[in-house]
This record gives sequence, structure tokens and C-alpha cells, in this order.
Amino acid sequence: MEAIKVQGKNLKHKVLMYTLSTCAWCKRTKKFLSDNDIGYEYIDMDLCKEEDREKIRKDIRDRGGAVAFPTMIVDNKILITGFVADKIKEALEI
Repeated sequence: MEAIKVQGKNLKHKVLMYTLSTCAWCKRTKKFLSDNDIGYEYIDMDLCKEEDREKIRKDIRDRGGAVAFPTMIVDNKILITGFVADKIKEALEI
């Protein structure tokens, strides 16, 4: 399971997202990050092998989140579920 890297000028925070390739909210979140020139990584869970899907579900649950998409992890400590622009802006300081 390898994350896809998206280049951006703003690399102040490490951003990892778990997404679904067909999810409209996931696409909107990716666009939001790109529009704000944020570098980030993402993994489309639905395109992963089942063993990797279980690792993703476990990672989200271990961080106290619900398995829903998109799930964004900022600096390996802040978890944001769904597209919540205000929370994303606050976490990324934009």
C-alpha cells in the first residue's frame, strides 16, 4: 500500500488522507488542498488489497475516528473526518 504524493508549495504540515476513488467529498477535499497549494499524500482505500483495507480501518479506529471518507491525518496527530473546510484550515493554518 503506497500513498500517492501530490506536490504543493505549502509543506508546513504532513497531510495523509484515506479516500475512496469514487467519493465526491474526497475529490472536493483533494481539490481544496490543491487550490491552497498544500502538499499531501493520499491512499484510495477502495483500490487497495483487502489486507491493506483492514490496516487502514484499524489505523483510523486506533486514532479514535469513525471509518468514513475522506479521513485526513495532519502531522500524525490531528484526525479530520469528512470535508470540513474550517477544521482543515485551522489544522493547516491557512
